[in-house]
Formats: sequence, structure tokens, C-alpha cells
Amino acid sequence: MIYLDNSATTKPYKEVLNTFIQVNESFYANPASIHEAGVESNTLLDRARGQVANLLHTENQHVLFTAGGTESNNFAIFGVPKANTHKGKHIITTEIEHASILEAAKSLEAEGYEVDYLKVDATGTISLQELQEKLRKDTVLVSIMHVNNEMGAIQPIEEAAKLIHENSRAAFHVDAVQSFGKLPIHFNGDAGPDIISISGHKIHGLKGSGVIAFRKKMNIIPFVLGGGQEFGLRSGTVAVPQAVALAKAARMAAEYMEQSAQKYRKWHNELFDYLTSYDDSIYLLSTKLGAAHILSFSVKDLKGEILINALQKQGIIVSTSSACSSKQKKTSHVVKALNIPPNFVNGVIRLSFGALTNDEDIQEFKKAFTNVMKDLKGEIIV
Repeated sequence: MIYLDNSATTKPYKEVLNTFIQVNESFYANPASIHEAGVESNTLLDRARGQVANLLHTENQHVLFTAGGTESNNFAIFGVPKANTHKGKHIITTEIEHASILEAAKSLEAEGYEVDYLKVDATGTISLQELQEKLRKDTVLVSIMHVNNEMGAIQPIEEAAKLIHENSRAAFHVDAVQSFGKLPIHFNGDAGPDIISISGHKIHGLKGSGVIAFRKKMNIIPFVLGGGQEFGLRSGTVAVPQAVALAKAARMAAEYMEQSAQKYRKWHNELFDYLTSYDDSIYLLSTKLGAAHILSFSVKDLKGEILINALQKQGIIVSTSSACSSKQKKTSHVVKALNIPPNFVNGVIRLSFGALTNDEDIQEFKKAFTNVMKDLKGEIIV
């Protein structure tokens, strides 16, 4: 099997799995306990927190471990606005965010918050001018994903940060689930975000692990109430093995980032040129300026599910769009936002590379896709 669906999830590194097992076996005590075993677990937890904080250029006490990207995103969307209603009830995000942002924003709208959704152009990129126009004195949060999970558009995070910090009192949240370990992303004063979300299973870590990190101390309400763990912001016994495993995966992602980026760009450009050779029968949603590890395209007058099944028979695993919404029988909100031609709407396919992808996988995909297109030639499924 050739796995090209790494933006949905990645296979954990063996080193991460070994770390997880070792911590479970030797540091299973509750880190909140005051006995020696608890202190040892807490020391290990603090070390993992410090490692993540170092990668993001922040302080240990500004890193919270969560159950994944969705929780981290929800934490930001609900936690910041509800703690800052004295400043206002206006939120800005984009129309191509992950569902964990958009659904949370809709929930807040139902509670009386006002949400503006920035549009994107054909490349999936926001307009900084529109962002500046939407910023208001009562804007309390701006949330913009760094890399789009469906087609790889990279947003101008640094430029957006400067506009937000110079023209409002809003906190700037960045969903870095698809960018951490692939592109540089960290806190950089007013030239960077205030809040960052990370998911472990997107970087060859474990499902059920994530991080929400802050640039500085912020006014934010607790996400889960209880015993006051995670600095009083996320109560519940902290899953030390997951936290340590995530820190391990994060360090490995950072260590291999430059090497991986070169491979991803090579494969992205090679496949981009290969798919372009099909002329008007294929529409490329991704661009050469987008994130190198994601390549999305659509086959004219063909349902994506047909192509996925045909490729699967050839031993190639890809996806139609975001795994979070691919089972829903409706057009992706990202596809709608890009305004692609109608006869390409149903045939969107996403390839996504990971650290375990190799050159042979790319060549095998090209062979399989060539065969599949020959077999499906003339077959119109609308």
C-alpha cells in the first residue's frame, strides 16, 4: 500500500511509539500526586512542556496539552471571546477554516457574537486589505489557519499579525495543524500570532494529543472545569505519555523540517507538471506557491469517490478532501469558496505527503493514475 493521505493522519514514528510505551510503563503515576512517583511524572511532563515551548519560542507556562487540533481550536474560539466581552463581541476568521473553527464560530453567532468571514481568491489566499477593513475597536479575536488542509494555501501570517496588532486589541490565533513541522511557525512578538494550535497525529505523533500555546499570559476562560490542572485552564488528569510522545514527535518534525520540505517541493512540482499535461481534463486547486506537502486537483466530470476507489485497487491511498468532512455527501466549503468550474466540483482529490513518503511512492502514483485515467476515459459520472 502506498499511503498519500498524510494530511488526514500520519503513521506514528517508531521512536514516538517507543516513547509512549516506555512512559506508560515507568511513569504511570498521576503528575498531580505529591508522592515520589507523582513528582517524577510531573518532572517528565514539565520537560515535555519545555521542549514544545522552546520550539514555539514561548514560556513553559504558556503551553497546554490537549486532546488534539479540534480541542485546541475550540479552546481559542470559545476561550478568548468569552473572557473578553468587555472589549467587544466581534470575531474575524476566513471562509476556508477547518470545521472546528467554523462550527465554533457559528455557535458564538447564535449567542450574539458578530463574525466576519474573510473571502479568498482563486489561490485560496485572503486579502490583507479586506482584513484591515474588517478590523474594529471591538474585535476580540482573529483566527486564520496557516495552511489550508484541503488545498494547501499558505496565508500571510506575519503580515496579518502586524495589521491585527497595529489596528486592534484583538488576539490573533493561528491554526498550525497543517503547517507545524512543514513550515516555520512560532511566536515572534507583534510580528507573529498570539495563540497557536498543533495536533500530534499530523506530525507522526499519536491521535488524541495536541497543544494550544500562547505568546504571553492572556485573559482566557478555562476550557474544562475540575481539579485545576494545566494552570487552571484544562482540568483533568494530564495524559503524561501522550504529552511526552507529542513533544518527541514535535522535536523530530522540527529536526527533519528542512530535509522534508525539499522532498515535498520536489514531489509537488513533479506531480504538478505531470497533472498539467492532462490539459483541460484536470483542474489544479493547489498552486506552486502553496504548501509543498499538499496537492489537490479535480478530474473533469468525474466523482472523486470513483477515482479514489480506482486508485485504491492499484494500491494507492488518497482522499477526496478533508477527512473530517469527506463522508458527507456535499460539496466542501473550501471548494465552494474557490469558485472552481462546475464540471470539476465533484472530482476533487487530495494527495498529501509525510515523512515516510519516498520517491518510489510518487512514481507508483503516476503509473497508477495513468492507468486509471485510461480505464476511465470516456466515463462521465455527474
